[in-house]
Amino acid sequence: MKYTRSYMILSSIFIASLLTSNIIAVKIVDIFGLNLPASIVVFPISYVIGDVVAEIYGFRRARQMILLGFFGNLLAVLFITIAISLPSAPFWGDQSKFIDILGSSWRILLASFTAFLVGSISNAWVMSKMKVLTKGRFLWLRTTASTVVGEGLDTLIFILLAFSIVFQQKDLYSMMLTQWVFKIGYEVMITPVTYFVVGLLKKNGEQVIDEH
Repeated sequence: MKYTRSYMILSSIFIASLLTSNIIAVKIVDIFGLNLPASIVVFPISYVIGDVVAEIYGFRRARQMILLGFFGNLLAVLFITIAISLPSAPFWGDQSKFIDILGSSWRILLASFTAFLVGSISNAWVMSKMKVLTKGRFLWLRTTASTVVGEGLDTLIFILLAFSIVFQQKDLYSMMLTQWVFKIGYEVMITPVTYFVVGLLKKNGEQVIDEH
């Protein structure tokens, strides 16, 4: 199957959402009284696109897109690390601010990358397998179930690896539950958008892959 224009556009948005999430995650925002990283409003987009790609193009193409995003993230981190290590101009006094925003610790990066890879691939796998089991019906159920699994693993792995040596156990559980519920709610609210994009792609003649 060739790489269609639609697949390339979706992959580009997917990768852009990942790169943006890593940068804006350093800001903590208040949403309905909940303190969450700013990336919470962007990162779930990657799961929506993962659902769409798995639904239309199959698990293999979804996995390929996820791996592209993963290695794109690695390159971004490498380039940022190089930029941080370069000597600053004498008149430029914002090196510490630059590091604060872009210089995430390797523990956080390892947690983020591992969680993303496991969560995203699990999300796409569940989506594809449930499509076969339901014979292509109940898209809303498949997107929600895949998000429950994918975002659940993503949240669990990230918080345990990133914060288990920083926060107490009860705080870790609270963070996990809050983020997991928020992400699932986000998926449910944006389900009509998923339906619209899937319907549009099918209407435009995109080849639908059902992988057994």
